[in-house]
Amino acid sequence: MRSWLILPMMAAAGMLVAPPAAMAYGKKSEAKAMKISPALKAAVAASHRSEASKARDKYRNPAETLAFFGVKPTHTVVELWPGGGWYTEILAPYLSEKGKLIVAPPQRGEEGLRKVLDSNSAVFGKAIVAHFPGTTMGGQLPVPSGSVDVVLTFRNAHNWKMGSYHPDKVDYSEAAFKEIYAMLKPGGILGIEDHRLNEDADSALESQSGYIKVSTLRAMVEKAGFKFAGSSEINANPKDTKDHPKGVWTLPPRLAEGDTDREKYLAIGESDRMTLKFIKPAKKK
Repeated sequence: MRSWLILPMMAAAGMLVAPPAAMAYGKKSEAKAMKISPALKAAVAASHRSEASKARDKYRNPAETLAFFGVKPTHTVVELWPGGGWYTEILAPYLSEKGKLIVAPPQRGEEGLRKVLDSNSAVFGKAIVAHFPGTTMGGQLPVPSGSVDVVLTFRNAHNWKMGSYHPDKVDYSEAAFKEIYAMLKPGGILGIEDHRLNEDADSALESQSGYIKVSTLRAMVEKAGFKFAGSSEINANPKDTKDHPKGVWTLPPRLAEGDTDREKYLAIGESDRMTLKFIKPAKKK
């Protein structure tokens, strides 16, 4: 079942529910249908990526995810809150010849990211560092308006709603998506992957579990002016029951419970994730 063709129609009809296991497992046929460019395959298979990083490909499906978002090697791409640089080490070589990579951590995360970039100048030397948010929370080095083709954020949107890194721990998702909208060119792409909460779950969990509903995220993004362009089940995990004692952080890679039920959580794997694509509408002639 090619679920990536079906889900946009479901969403348009208001059927914003977590997919059943049968549909989620359709990601295997979806992956086979993906057209992965040789350049993207090479970036994922590159020797500078550690075995530990590559071991997580089965959960994060980087080639298929970037192909779904439509990231081309000629694009100017912003990766928001890249953390330890797991995706950065793929995007940097992929964009190095004809494109441009801008990595935008929160201001307090810049030092750690720069250590990653400085660790391998041959791979990361062309990456540009900005800040996000760049216009709130004391941020500097914002991404200029109307300057990029693609903005990517992996497992971060829930943090903005939860108030992570905000001095007052308040929801700043509205301001975040307005800033993302501004930095994109007309027709630009916003790609989001995040931990998916079931639609019938208590919404209060969105402020503490690390999971967020598709409907909640879509509402936030579309309020900023974006148009929904489709979804993919490539990062779905029907084994994830989403009722863990320490939220999504109970699962790998964090394993927040330590040795308690460790094998159980390793067997589940990383979280069930939505993969959503949005477009900034082109200017009307």
